[in-house]
Amino acid sequence: MVDPELLAARLAHAQRLGNMGWAEWNLRTGAVMWSDQVYAIFGRDPGAGPLPLAELARHVEPADLAALDELLWTVVRGVEPVQAEFRVRRDGGDVRNLRVVLEPLMAPGGPTGVHGVIQDITGRRRAERIMSESRRQLLEARVQAAEERHVMLALREAILPEPVGCLDLPRTRIAVRYVPAEKTASLGGDWFEAAALPDGRALLAIGDVSGHGLPAIAHMAQLRHALIGLTMTGVPPNRVLAWLNDLVLHRLSGTTATAIIGHLDTATRVFAWGQAGNLAPILVRDGVASPLCPPAGVLLGATCDRPYLLASTPLRAGDLLLMFTDGLVERRTRDIDEGLDLVMTAACKLPGCDLDEGLDRLLADIGGPNPEDDACLLAVGILG
Repeated sequence: MVDPELLAARLAHAQRLGNMGWAEWNLRTGAVMWSDQVYAIFGRDPGAGPLPLAELARHVEPADLAALDELLWTVVRGVEPVQAEFRVRRDGGDVRNLRVVLEPLMAPGGPTGVHGVIQDITGRRRAERIMSESRRQLLEARVQAAEERHVMLALREAILPEPVGCLDLPRTRIAVRYVPAEKTASLGGDWFEAAALPDGRALLAIGDVSGHGLPAIAHMAQLRHALIGLTMTGVPPNRVLAWLNDLVLHRLSGTTATAIIGHLDTATRVFAWGQAGNLAPILVRDGVASPLCPPAGVLLGATCDRPYLLASTPLRAGDLLLMFTDGLVERRTRDIDEGLDLVMTAACKLPGCDLDEGLDRLLADIGGPNPEDDACLLAVGILG
């Protein structure tokens, strides 16, 4: 047989853990009994004794009196157990949320008393309010992020509209893609340029400005517009890179950028190009993909005393040249060499197919858009 004192101690411990207690009101004699935990819930000195049922209203917040009245009216009618939630102001002055379950004690002639279980649910309601506020703030943040993404993408589109389908330049087919990062905050300054020059050559360029968000997009716009103007001078790509490096060093302080700038002579099929810290283009020839050997060239904005050299790559009919920024191959979840291998494997499928659709397949083959960084691709097919 369980020791009554031990049983009482365990019951009191359970009431403390659940922050609940019991109370009983005798409707005929007016006698009231409270467990110790009910005194704790009401912040009441046990020496002051329990509250009669009729005096509960003095401790209930005015806005919740209707709930208490309905509770008491229902239970004294002796129908069935009833419950309600209301707030009480404790003797110490603070307000607590209570859940009260009352049950009539029946006898011939009607109810003789009321038995109640009272639980302090203040902590639970506080946690629910915190969670509700957190959900509201999260929803607002998502809406704001979506709006910011829309603005940034619209700005990029205004600065750098993406051609629909392939570009038709003499003896070449060119397709481009701008692939935005999945995360709004990671939209950055990747850019491309593909255009016919006055002398009949084609300008092919791609690059990435450091950073993300509107500052990176603004710097990208300045760099790309400067490129277009400097290209009209007719100087070689490595000289254009040197001028752009001066621009970044002196006008875009704190910024660096990568780039590849090339001139494709569509008559001789020679691609003359220079690079500034960008991954080398991939050449696909006879079903084999391999990166070109890059000429010397450091990041734009890194230093003013390192030369940018020029490389000349003869191309053939049927060749395909793929230029891209590092967002295409770099992922947090894989090594960059693994990303390059995936791109080269996918690039081997591009020759002989529609380049515009081919770039979509290439992106799917390498795992889709980069969650952390945007990317640009420029594919050039050499026609016969």
